[in-house]
Amino acid sequence: MAAAEASLAQLQAWLALLRWDKPSGRLILLIPAGWSLWLLPQGPAPAVLVGWIVLGGLAVSGAGCVANDLWDRRIDPQVERTRERPLASGRISVAAALLLLALCLLAALAVVLWGLPANSRGLCLLLAIAALPPVLLYPSAKRWFGYPQAVLALCWGFAVLIPWAAGSGNLAGGSALLALWLATCLWTFGFDTVYAMSDREDDARVGVLSSALSLGQRAPQIVGLCYGATALLLAWAAALQGVSVWFWPFWLVACGGWLRETQLLQRPNLPRSAFGLHFRHQVLIGALVLLALVVGRSGGLTA
Repeated sequence: MAAAEASLAQLQAWLALLRWDKPSGRLILLIPAGWSLWLLPQGPAPAVLVGWIVLGGLAVSGAGCVANDLWDRRIDPQVERTRERPLASGRISVAAALLLLALCLLAALAVVLWGLPANSRGLCLLLAIAALPPVLLYPSAKRWFGYPQAVLALCWGFAVLIPWAAGSGNLAGGSALLALWLATCLWTFGFDTVYAMSDREDDARVGVLSSALSLGQRAPQIVGLCYGATALLLAWAAALQGVSVWFWPFWLVACGGWLRETQLLQRPNLPRSAFGLHFRHQVLIGALVLLALVVGRSGGLTA
């Protein structure tokens, strides 16, 4: 019994290191990939390609989480929200975390080399290589850059570019792809700035940087502007790709959600739990936009 409990505890530690015990963070990366796959010029991507993109996204997300905890293993114990993470608490060793990081990166490489269409593998591999430095270096940005959330936004941008390249074989998406990429980057900067608000006191004490600290009292207004621009850019991309009229009611509801979440951020003395709830609500709003695109491009998954 004791051995079984120890094994279960170790499994839970591994899942926590990958953040697979917190699906919101994984979904919020896969959602922009879904936006990209349903805005392809030729129409929605085949179901098989969607599956490979999901697997690749989970692998890259896991690698990013492990890299983040490796960078922050001496800072996390000093922050209330992160002190129980596996590396910070000593449940997993640095050597084991490095092995897991390598496995995640190998899994992502395998998806590119054997899962994606042959005509797109070269371009997707180049994009994956280009994405690797910001993904691995993002956790260090809080030590030298006042807006590390902008670095994360660039990482999230590859969640649009790689699926588009996989589905089209190129990045010749014109204004639609540009609008989608910008929307994803601005949305990411917005929700991760809010996420950082919960750590402002700890970050200031420890001496690390964040956009929440750099923006100060202006943070809620800037986040609101990011969400407003995200909504408009997604609408522009959808219109350029010829979505049906059924897209727009869902989009309007999503706009209402972004407006409401922005207004809630204006309230004084918000508890830390409010910022985590905001993050989870962004997953729902982003998923609603994805549903709008699925409906608006009428046909869903192709054969």
